[in-house]
Amino acid sequence: MAELFLASHSPRRRELLAQIGVPFETLSVAVDETPRAGEAPDAFVRRLSLDKARAGAATLARPEQSLVLGSDTAVVIGGEILGKPRDEADALAMLAQLSGRVHEVMTGVALAGRLEEALVCISRVHFRPISAGEALRYWQTGEPADKAGGYAIQGFGAVFVTHLEGSYSGVMGLPLYETAALLSRHDLPPQEGWPHHGP
Repeated sequence: MAELFLASHSPRRRELLAQIGVPFETLSVAVDETPRAGEAPDAFVRRLSLDKARAGAATLARPEQSLVLGSDTAVVIGGEILGKPRDEADALAMLAQLSGRVHEVMTGVALAGRLEEALVCISRVHFRPISAGEALRYWQTGEPADKAGGYAIQGFGAVFVTHLEGSYSGVMGLPLYETAALLSRHDLPPQEGWPHHGP
């Protein structure tokens, strides 16, 4: 049975994967996260998640006996990818752009090592209008600084969300339904601590 590694610095992704009881170890990877010219957002997150998984597999002595999980998330509005804000002005501009509108959150999940497979989960997030004062106060909490799109749905940013179509965990950074389905297709260990009744 293959060992599973998570190629991610994100504490949120580690917490989410642990939440479904899948045994794993973490790997530190560094990949260039710059979108390519003309690259569609869904292709971008698929490529980056696979790049991260491949980078993780390259650090292993026996990658053919292991699986490495990589993931990447993009906030997309009007076809534009909103990355992590560079500074306060950038964060406030992002929140103004998202205010009162619907945007997509695309999260790629990929496996590399003894096999490769990648998929993309797309969710639609509806925001209420956000005043300039609210956006500034939100920036001052420190939460938006390292978040794609300048907000965290699992934190203070939840107060802006009026409706979500799709995966809450996907918006956080790792869609658990899709991840569990991907792992189960490749015979990874059953979820630890789950009750086993029937087949």
